[in-house]
Amino acid sequence: MTKTFIYILIMCIVTYIPRVIPIVLMKREINSKFLKSFLYYVPFAVLGAMTFPAIIYSTNNIYTGIAGTLVAIILAYFNKGLMSVAVFSVLIVYILGFAI
Repeated sequence: MTKTFIYILIMCIVTYIPRVIPIVLMKREINSKFLKSFLYYVPFAVLGAMTFPAIIYSTNNIYTGIAGTLVAIILAYFNKGLMSVAVFSVLIVYILGFAI
């Protein structure tokens, strides 16, 4: 019981420090266009880096995952809606799953 409490306490400290450091260090508003742009796109980049491997390896066959991803990217490039992108990419994965 004591070890578990110590582990939880350490994890609280470790996750709290990165959240507090920017608040403590940054006393004024960020004026740099580059830094604002960088900080704006960081969440999107992290989300993409975390989900992209899961998308590729989500099926039993890597080729069907890649095909579904390519279909989704192409449809999204042509500004198709979220529902049609999801439906068509799943449909391609489903159809190729039988073919391969």
